[in-house]
Amino acid sequence: MLTIIKNIKKLVQVEQKIKLKVSGKEMAKINTIDNAFLFIRDHLIADFGSMKDLDLSKIYNETNEIIEIDASGKMVFPSFVDSHTHLVYAGSREIEYMDKIRGLSYEEIAKRGGGILNSARLLHKTSEDELYQQSLKRIYEIIKQGTGAVEIKSGYGLNPQDEMKMLRVIKRLKETTPVQIKATFLGAHAVPVEYKQNQTEYVDCVINEMIPMVAAEELADFIDVFCDKGFFTVNDTDRILMAGMKYGLKAKIHANELANSGGIQVGVKYNALSVDHLEYVGDEEIKVLLDSETMPTILPGAAFFLGMKYSPARKMIDAGLPIALASDFNPGSSPTGNMKLMQSFGCINYKLLPEEVINATTINTAYAMGLSEEVGSIAKGKIANVFITKEIPSIEFFPYAFGSDLIDMVILNGKVI
Repeated sequence: MLTIIKNIKKLVQVEQKIKLKVSGKEMAKINTIDNAFLFIRDHLIADFGSMKDLDLSKIYNETNEIIEIDASGKMVFPSFVDSHTHLVYAGSREIEYMDKIRGLSYEEIAKRGGGILNSARLLHKTSEDELYQQSLKRIYEIIKQGTGAVEIKSGYGLNPQDEMKMLRVIKRLKETTPVQIKATFLGAHAVPVEYKQNQTEYVDCVINEMIPMVAAEELADFIDVFCDKGFFTVNDTDRILMAGMKYGLKAKIHANELANSGGIQVGVKYNALSVDHLEYVGDEEIKVLLDSETMPTILPGAAFFLGMKYSPARKMIDAGLPIALASDFNPGSSPTGNMKLMQSFGCINYKLLPEEVINATTINTAYAMGLSEEVGSIAKGKIANVFITKEIPSIEFFPYAFGSDLIDMVILNGKVI
């Protein structure tokens, strides 16, 4: 099947040569083509360019099975890549939302048995089929909002059986939806109540029971640890990542959300694809990241929802680092997977330019999922994951109009969704 999108007002994020990531000053640059076409063959991007160079007669000589889409007045972007979510969960946590309004902190809610432990209790009571159905709705919600690839973590199980239940649901979503999915094992998301007096014993359970089970069924691509104040220590994290590495699980780390935890350093030590959250980042952490291949990933939805300090994104970019922005879609601290909104938060709260947030939510998040050779930009040979906007005046308008639905059509794997 051939698809031609023609008369595109502006084709955004085009690459003649595929990049793996964009760093420092280069983040403020986006390649575009005005009055453009995009040619899709089967599920891949076959060609693109200026309308003056499009020879439709030549294409029709090949086949009559062509879908033509007129994008006059509209723009075409690569689909968002969301490299950090927890969207497989049971139920919601709006009661804790009220606790936040009344002034309780994230740590205080967790100490009262709320937070992650609350989600673990709900998940334990929920069947695998019901968990799949709840999660399927969220998948199609983010697809409608322009996301074409997403990472999903376990971590609301906190025991071998329920962690496996979550990962089986993620696998089922991979097999039954058009979005690209990477699975992350996050058994070390919180310490269960029964292990509060012996955290080391729970870490042993993650290492000796959970990781071998996950690896045996090939249910995860990555391994993650919440390395932060009140959660898992650098030593715990070191042990878990070492064990995961032995089973071929590449690291991704929750780090420095609540304090200068050392999570960034241990993540870099294990060549983590990304270190995520990063509200607490100083000169030492920036230096460590500059000497690494690890993607610093900011989760603006969580910082906004929890009223936390904002990560020093501008300082990191000015130092020459790449930045990724992901949604952290979860029931407790970021109950949305809307990546357009994450772009708006990036501009408003982190003082990033529109071009920077485009790079941060596409090519750099693709890198944080190990997918930047497949998605995250418009390039020949990449998977045809794109969306067509409604008629908008400029690129800048997209993050500026933060409450507006500006997506007209979604195409994933070359097919209109």
